[in-house]
Amino acid sequence: MDPPAAKRSRGYPAGPEEGDAGAGAVRGRGRPEALLDLSAKRVAESWAFEQVEERFSRVPEPVQKRIVFWSFPRSEREICMYSSLGYQSPEGEHDARVPFTRGLHLLQSGAVDRVLQVGFHLSGNIREPGGPGEPERLYHVSISFDRCKITSVSCGCDNRDLFYCAHVVALSLYRIRHARQVELRLPISETLSQMNRDQLQKFVQYLISAHHTEVLPTAQRLADEILLLGSEINLVHGAPDPTAGAGIEDANCWHLDEEQIQEQVKQLLSNGGYYGASQQLRSMFCKVREMLRMRDSNGARMLILMTEQFLQDPRLALWQQQGAGMTDKCRQLWDELGALWVCVVLSPHCKPEERASWLQLLGKWDKLDVCPLEEGNYSFDRPSLQPTMALSPGPEEEEEMVAAGSRHTVFGRALQAGSLHWSDTHLQRILASDCYGPSLTGHMGSDKPTFDPQGRPLWLGEPFPTACARVDTLRAHGYPRQALRLAGAIVNTLRLQRRHQLESYKQQKKELLQKGSTCITNTEGWVGHPLDPIGCLCRALLEACRLEEETLALYPDSGPEKRKVAYQHVPVPGSPGESYLALALEVTLLGLGQQRALPEGLYAQDKVVRNEEQLLTLLEEVELDERLVQVLRKQAGLLLEGGPFSGFGEVLFRESVPMHTCARYLFTALLPHDPDLAYRLALRAMRLPVLETALPAGEPHPNPLDSVLSNRFPRWFILGHLETRQCELASSMLTAAKGDPKWLHAVLGSIQQNIHSPSLLFKLAQDACKTATPASAPPDTTLLGIALELGLQVMRMTLSTMTWRRREMVRWLVSCATEIGPQALMNIMQNWYSLFTPVEAATIVAVTGTTHATLLRLQLDAPRREELWACARTLALQCAMKDPQNCALPALTLCEKNHAAFEAAYQIVLDAAAGGLGHAHLFTVARYMEHRGLPLRAYKLATLALAQLSIAFNQDSHPAVNDVLWACSLSHSLGRHELSAIVPLIIRSIHCAPMLSDILRRWTLSAPGLGPLGARRAAKPLGTDRAPLCQLLDAAVAAYINTSHSRLTHISPRHYGDFIEFLGKARETFLLAPDGHLQFAQFLENLKQTYKGKKKLMLLVRERFG
Repeated sequence: MDPPAAKRSRGYPAGPEEGDAGAGAVRGRGRPEALLDLSAKRVAESWAFEQVEERFSRVPEPVQKRIVFWSFPRSEREICMYSSLGYQSPEGEHDARVPFTRGLHLLQSGAVDRVLQVGFHLSGNIREPGGPGEPERLYHVSISFDRCKITSVSCGCDNRDLFYCAHVVALSLYRIRHARQVELRLPISETLSQMNRDQLQKFVQYLISAHHTEVLPTAQRLADEILLLGSEINLVHGAPDPTAGAGIEDANCWHLDEEQIQEQVKQLLSNGGYYGASQQLRSMFCKVREMLRMRDSNGARMLILMTEQFLQDPRLALWQQQGAGMTDKCRQLWDELGALWVCVVLSPHCKPEERASWLQLLGKWDKLDVCPLEEGNYSFDRPSLQPTMALSPGPEEEEEMVAAGSRHTVFGRALQAGSLHWSDTHLQRILASDCYGPSLTGHMGSDKPTFDPQGRPLWLGEPFPTACARVDTLRAHGYPRQALRLAGAIVNTLRLQRRHQLESYKQQKKELLQKGSTCITNTEGWVGHPLDPIGCLCRALLEACRLEEETLALYPDSGPEKRKVAYQHVPVPGSPGESYLALALEVTLLGLGQQRALPEGLYAQDKVVRNEEQLLTLLEEVELDERLVQVLRKQAGLLLEGGPFSGFGEVLFRESVPMHTCARYLFTALLPHDPDLAYRLALRAMRLPVLETALPAGEPHPNPLDSVLSNRFPRWFILGHLETRQCELASSMLTAAKGDPKWLHAVLGSIQQNIHSPSLLFKLAQDACKTATPASAPPDTTLLGIALELGLQVMRMTLSTMTWRRREMVRWLVSCATEIGPQALMNIMQNWYSLFTPVEAATIVAVTGTTHATLLRLQLDAPRREELWACARTLALQCAMKDPQNCALPALTLCEKNHAAFEAAYQIVLDAAAGGLGHAHLFTVARYMEHRGLPLRAYKLATLALAQLSIAFNQDSHPAVNDVLWACSLSHSLGRHELSAIVPLIIRSIHCAPMLSDILRRWTLSAPGLGPLGARRAAKPLGTDRAPLCQLLDAAVAAYINTSHSRLTHISPRHYGDFIEFLGKARETFLLAPDGHLQFAQFLENLKQTYKGKKKLMLLVRERFG
């Protein structure tokens, strides 16, 4: 810190000491305040004490004391502002660690003592209780002040925080609340001037003695300098006095720890990914707004410090290098920073040099490469508010306008605000009076109207967002009444503009309706705009109607929980029958219902959604009475008739922002009062034009998303969110329309026409079914039918695309049809071709529709039950014919209890076998037939499967091995005839030697026909020397020989052992023949001669087999 400036000498005599230092501080109720105190208050607020001394040659001591007394801050609001951040924990609990709260508690507990005010310096001790087992802690606090502002603080706690510690708060509140109990002395220089040389020497020596360890070196240095003639200290007139107050040239502002603010912002930005960090940074922005509202110059100082730290965030350069966008939380903080700078630069009371310095800083920041750009394609030179508004240029012209724009950073609008002023005479008169009306000239010499036909003031000539930024600025700088007056003039202008827009639309209505489309009238939407114009107007108007406790407004951190906001009607001066609350509702609906193009960029689009939800949250806090309901009805009607200027108009631009969220609010609010209007508005808002294709009406969409892919503006990043909001609107209407067939069918038609997402349609169907079947009331059949119809539409939409949720959807559809009745269930069975795949129909629809639980639920008599079964069997047979590979077995299973149907299903399988039905499926059906006690049919299907099968010599682990062994076992159990018939199939299909050998051994264990399925006969096992086994033996031997030669062609030494084992198994098969020993010997000799080069292998063969 800089050393204190040298003060003037106090050489004049002082008057008699005042007996009561606090006299006149507080007067009893009804007693007039002394003229001395009234004068001292004004002087203490606006004059530095040095200016008082220079103006008057001698100021009496009582007057000095009253000025010094009244120079301390008198309001606790500023103390609270500088000792609380305004941040509440995410859990919403009251944070007892807030310095103001702690300081208030210390004051109330009597922790403040030894308070002394010497001139413009206040000191005192704060005794703070220690923790369990800890001693009491004593802190010495010093506060300097000037012109009712604390200029510096010092506390023994060495607390490093943004604002004042609890001990400074306790001492300050003590001085404000108990002013008469504080011992008051004039500045120390006044006391010293009354002492003679001996008294001064004694004073200095006693002071040094009391603090010799701290001040002795300094005292000696000062004494040496004073004794040295010509030293710098002797050239200065007078001496510094820290208790004498500020000089004329000294800045007069509250103490702000700039270094700590910078450090805190830097730390919070480094933790930017955490919710708490973003909240605390927003709280600091709120603190800036609070300072601006108190017209405290520290607001701009604090914002400058924060901005510098934001620009030094290392993530900015990293994001720029990577070409990646910043996080949403960080983007929102930058947006708020830019909006705050607009409020600062546009200040109605700042000095020109202050504004120039801010603009210089902004210009420097704006040129930095890391400075973030403003998101979206919002223009900086949009047309001004005009009483009339023609239809806008086409999209191509708009693109050219946007493309022509230059680089705009988040500070661009603040720089633009630097060219605005408040000197317009018409604007000043609007701000000055609630009763401003037209003059005799009417137009005040201007070429634009200044009043509407009703004589209410208008504000024209600048863009609507800019005009609303003025309103926000007035509120931010503590001019709520002026902000309200300007907001009213802007609303008057919007009304007049809308009136002319409707007249313009009526003249072109026929042409626009014939075209069926329109160019967008507002490429720059007001909802989601960087300046948030609708939010500024709405909050300014609502603020005037808000009912709030004074204590809550004074101490924002003292409330343990968030109270519900209440509003009342406040009349608008000069407009009988109107209230600011009604205006807030009207202007918000006007902005939300504006037809506008979706901005470019993911964040800008997300901001549109977020801003819309914020505005609706404000409206939902307002309880609707009869007056507001009338406003709702009128605005809803105007939105429906607004043509291309309204998002609810008859004709929409393809790229316009949907109205689903706004419509849901209006539908809910209007439904109890005007159901017809509520439904008309909501049904009109169901549209989502960007998903509509150019196909003629009635033709199906090849793919619901084709229109998006072919769209020449493929930039709808939030399309999924918008579709979800559309679904929520539809769900609200379906739920509300329960029991009303007229509106139910209207809603259904709108859903089928406008919703293109199968998953959302399915959710609507589920919600409708759930609503239609309450647990304690009879079902709503109409709503159930609509749920079923939506489910059928989902089935048709996803039949060709197939999603992982299809099985869930099919099961739900069957259960929904069951709730309606057997006819609905049979209808979906009879029309399954357009709804389900054969597998779904056969395995889910037919099966689920005929389960015991379903039949019990339907409570059918015998004829109706048989009718349902017949329908299911017909479905199963049709599926089997369509897809025998996957549906034959389910069809057979379903038709078991009906002989004719079963035979038909069996014949389908036989026909499919001829048409190429795979062996695996034939074996599966064959095993099913065996399980059902039909061995001959099983044998028939097994032979058909074997005819299609081919197992090579090296396929020992072929998937069909077990099926083949099962088929051989089945034929053996049926008898010799069946076995003889299957042997040629086995020989033709199987070339694997071990497998043939295994089959041969199994058949030689017992006589044919002795199995569980065959008739028992007194016969011996078959021999391998006679048919049919001799053919199988020859095939097995030949397979072993062929396989051996094949393996030896590319054998490696590590496989020699496996080959020897293979020969061992071959020998066992050879020996089954009468001359098998000779055959095997000849085989080995042939191998030795043919592969004599493989000496090691042949040696192993000789060792094992001779």
